Amino acid sequence: MTLPPGLLRTAPLHGETTSSLICRIASRYGLEATALRSCWKWRSHQPRHDGGGARADAEVLLNTAGRQLLAGLCGVEEGVLARALPSWGRGDARLPAADAGEPVAAWRIGGAVAGPVVFGCRLCTARRTGAAGRAVLYAPRWDRVCVRHGRWLLDADADQPHEYLDVRRLPEVVAAQRRWVGVARRAVRAGAEPDRVFALAQAVVARWWEQALRWEREKVWPRRLHRVAGGDAGGGLEWWRIMGRDAVVFPEVVAVADVLLDPAMAQLVWVDSGAGKPRVLPVDGLFCRRLGERVGREWLGPLAAADHGGPLIAWMGSVIRLRRGAGGPPGYDDDLWWLRREHQPVTMAEQLRVLVKEQREPGSGTVWRAVVPAEQRMQIGSLIGGAEKQLLQLRGGQSGSTLEVARRLLQGLGRSAGLVEAAWKQTAAAAVNGGVPLEEVARWVGMSPGALRGVLSAGGQDEGR
Repeated sequence: MTLPPGLLRTAPLHGETTSSLICRIASRYGLEATALRSCWKWRSHQPRHDGGGARADAEVLLNTAGRQLLAGLCGVEEGVLARALPSWGRGDARLPAADAGEPVAAWRIGGAVAGPVVFGCRLCTARRTGAAGRAVLYAPRWDRVCVRHGRWLLDADADQPHEYLDVRRLPEVVAAQRRWVGVARRAVRAGAEPDRVFALAQAVVARWWEQALRWEREKVWPRRLHRVAGGDAGGGLEWWRIMGRDAVVFPEVVAVADVLLDPAMAQLVWVDSGAGKPRVLPVDGLFCRRLGERVGREWLGPLAAADHGGPLIAWMGSVIRLRRGAGGPPGYDDDLWWLRREHQPVTMAEQLRVLVKEQREPGSGTVWRAVVPAEQRMQIGSLIGGAEKQLLQLRGGQSGSTLEVARRLLQGLGRSAGLVEAAWKQTAAAAVNGGVPLEEVARWVGMSPGALRGVLSAGGQDEGR
């Protein structure tokens, strides 16, 4: 297909994906995007969701001739495109130098090219370009609010039709985005990378979000969630909790990031640890108490302090080790902003995939890492390892009187049996809490549903239904 170069000028949006710009150019010429894309020779297939639909966060990388062609089609200088499009000039192994004279393109996932991808605000797109339509942009997670129109821009990597959430009734969300600018400057002055500080703070608050279902005193997040849902999340509460999480908790994420950067707060961690005289961190420590106050929840301190195995306690541990100068070889233990993989919050796209699969077959789609806290997973593994160690010790040759050998064997087997019993109870509770029907779990452990319910309830591990 041959089109007159620059016949209809299509200016790029700042941070736009190249794929999005190609789609908007096609719309300007009255063409389908697939028709315009035939102008390039493609080295890979368009990324799609599991259900077969095209991914909105798909990105396009172009070789030199391909970029020249795009500049001609949109009537914009290459220098302007280079400043506007984050993927401009990115290399790819699928674009060999031998194709330099032919327009060649390769598909990629936007998140792997230049960071998180979101849907742009259609109202802003129409105002800036004079044409209504969808745009897809790269945007960090702290810059998701369209302040002009009160919209929270959603991630474009999920297989769902919505592009934004209405946050006009949540001025604190807009205010948090403005406040983040100062927090980011403070991070730079402290020698920290703002994106890593934000990621750690988001992990801390996302963990609270999952726990908040059991917090009777939490009133702020439910109110915000209902407002995001248009007044009432109603029967779609689980879906709205997935879609609205990042917007609803955003003010607290910025507040926590500010706390983690505050030297005075780090000093409170040091005091709580014994200030050089090591002791167990108390549940009523100064740091967590002050943290609760700074996020508007005076009652949160003991809950945060008791959340062992989470990203907040890991950060506190790093502060203490650095103050003591007791760190080992360079690594994550010496890095305040290291976010361990098990602490990374599950993304909206991942949660929606699990939800869809869960609706088809209850319990089947649940991701073990997403629904079982890290400390519980570690405890199950520790119990199994302890039982294994006990049994290995009993495999050796036995000698001595019948009385002594029998005593050692029975005591060892009893300890192993106790560890195995604790492990299966923990595993059963995690499975039920993760959405597996109680009847299924009961069948696997050879018990009646009523008996298993009684065991879990007696152990303080009731499924909470």
